[in-house]
Amino acid sequence: MNDSTDDRIELLRSRITTVADFPEPGIQFKDITPLLECPKAFPISIELLEEKVKDLGVEIIAAPESRGFLFGVPLALRMNVGFLPIRKPGKLPRKVHKVEYALEYGTDSVEIHADAVQPGQKVLLVDDVLATGGTMAACCQLVEKMGGVVIGCAFLMELTFLGGREKIPDSRVIHLLEETD
Repeated sequence: MNDSTDDRIELLRSRITTVADFPEPGIQFKDITPLLECPKAFPISIELLEEKVKDLGVEIIAAPESRGFLFGVPLALRMNVGFLPIRKPGKLPRKVHKVEYALEYGTDSVEIHADAVQPGQKVLLVDDVLATGGTMAACCQLVEKMGGVVIGCAFLMELTFLGGREKIPDSRVIHLLEETD
């Protein structure tokens, strides 16, 4: 990495705050709000994501709500490709495909319009943080269920100590920042 990239990464890192015991005791929540508020850091995060994925042949970007939208939409605009929202149940008005996934206690699900991904289409999935991987694994399943090809899963930050990468073993994982503990 060159010095310019190192400086940009350090700016991003400096704009993420750790909040202890949120949303419950023992959790060290990574708050990206200060990064989003910074008119220099947020555009740099999108620029760096584009640099990491520009050679993948991205045809369309998809992201889960809501924080994935924050990075997926500007990245799609910057790369001149479309954007597909992956939503929580009941938010999309037309026929959908749905994938349910396990949470620590119970289940959740994500949906996408049934005609959103074309067979063989190269899809880049984008989210803010890769933590335990359940949501991104479900997003990968949705895209593949529709015949799309997941060419990568890109994140602002990966919390490697939570093992989320293990839930998406067939996907190329791309991140700008990494937390190991």
